[in-house]
Amino acid sequence: MRVLAVDDEAPALDDLVYLLRSDPRIGEVSGVRDGAAALRALDRALAADRPFDAVFLDVRMPGLDGIVLGRLLAQFATPPRLVYVTAHEEHAVQAFEIQAADYLLKPVRPERLAETVRRITDDTAPPPPEPEPLAVELSGVTRFVQPGEVHYIEAQGDYARLHTASGSHLVRIPLTALEDRWRDAGLLRIHRSHLVAVQHITELRLDSGRCTVVVAGNELPVSRRHTRELRDRLLRRDRP
Repeated sequence: MRVLAVDDEAPALDDLVYLLRSDPRIGEVSGVRDGAAALRALDRALAADRPFDAVFLDVRMPGLDGIVLGRLLAQFATPPRLVYVTAHEEHAVQAFEIQAADYLLKPVRPERLAETVRRITDDTAPPPPEPEPLAVELSGVTRFVQPGEVHYIEAQGDYARLHTASGSHLVRIPLTALEDRWRDAGLLRIHRSHLVAVQHITELRLDSGRCTVVVAGNELPVSRRHTRELRDRLLRRDRP
C-alpha cells in the first residue's frame, strides 16, 4: 500500500511518517508539508500510474486546509482513502461527511494507527477471484452450477452430490477437492461427509452435546472438531 502523509508541522509529520513506515502492510510512505504540495504529489503519482492508496492529513494547515483538500480528493475518479490526523476534535463531522476512513487525534497511539491501517488495507485489497462454476450433466445437457447456488454438498465415495434449489447433481469430484475449490465461496466443512454454504444455514441446534445445522430444510450433523469453527463463522456472518 502506498501512503501520502500531509502535515505542516515538521515534527508531527516526521513522527507520522515514522509510524507508517514501521507498519509492514505499507510499502511506501511520502511526506509533504502543505495541501498544494499534496496535490502535486498526487498528480505525479497518477501520471506515473502509481496512485496513493491512502492520504493521512492534518486539518488545520495554512493555505489549502485538510477539509478543503479532502473534498478535492473526494472528486477523484478513484479517490484515495482519507484519514485525518489532528489535535482538534471539532472537525470530525466534516471529515466523515466527505467519507473519511478514520479520524485520529494527536498524539497518535501506535496501536490506534495500526488498527486504522488494518481497516484501510482490508478496504483496498483486491477482491478474491470468483470461484469457478462446475459443469454437470443432466439428460445430455451440460449445465454450469455456480457455487452460490449450492446449499450443501454430500460425499458419496469418490463422488459428491451437489444440493441446490433446483435439485441435486452427482459429480465425479471428491469432497476434499470441492472444499479446496470453493473455499472462498463460503462453503465450510462441517463433517467428513458434508460441506455447507454458510449463508444458507437457517438453524444451529445443540442437543445433549450433539450439534446439527438446518440447511434448506435438511438437518445435517456437525462433527465435534468442526463445531467451534462453524459457530465462529455464523457469529461473524450475523454480526452487524
